[in-house]
Amino acid sequence: MTRRRRWSADQILDTAVTLLRTSDAESFSVRKLAAALGTDSSSLYRHFRNKTELLRAVADRVLLAAVSSHRPEGDWKQRIAALGMRLRDAFGEQPQLAAIWGRYGSGGIGSRMVMDEVLQALRTSGLPDQDIPVRYHRIVVLLAALISSEAGISTITPQEYEQGLEQFRVAVFGAEPERFPALSYFARDVRPLGADRRDAFEDILAAHLASIEAQIAGLPAHEDPAV
Repeated sequence: MTRRRRWSADQILDTAVTLLRTSDAESFSVRKLAAALGTDSSSLYRHFRNKTELLRAVADRVLLAAVSSHRPEGDWKQRIAALGMRLRDAFGEQPQLAAIWGRYGSGGIGSRMVMDEVLQALRTSGLPDQDIPVRYHRIVVLLAALISSEAGISTITPQEYEQGLEQFRVAVFGAEPERFPALSYFARDVRPLGADRRDAFEDILAAHLASIEAQIAGLPAHEDPAV
């Protein structure tokens, strides 16, 4: 009787990443993963209790790869902006996994490293300690939303993109001035959702960090924490 090969957690995750590059979280299943590995689902449950836990581990791999080579430089805003761009680029190479991070999150080493870097940067910003957890949460939610949104657009086919672009042109340039006065006025300058994604990402993140800086500047002197 031939014994089935035993797969390590890393080998299982490698295969899961390969499958997820051509599908999404909804169509992905432990059964399909087991079939790709030539084993049965029960052998995979020795490593991961369920599909959600496995998907979280996959997302954490991307986070770990992105942040492990990150070297904090500059002030707190530069550190967070650099980390955000690194995460954006990492998920840009594997866009199917971005939605998984946004939906399922992660509790592994990669996630902890991201959390710690953002929290450390905020502690050097001048924010009172009691305000840091909320600001941290807002930053991570913003990053996840921007990255997931951009990844969703990057996974559409060229044909789908052209179809969407044509619909955008019809919607904008075909808007009646009486009913859509503002849209008609700005029609030649409004850009489709997929345009200038990198610039939009940087601008939105920079604006959020600027709002934190404004909060710090408005703190009474006696509330400024020692850094």
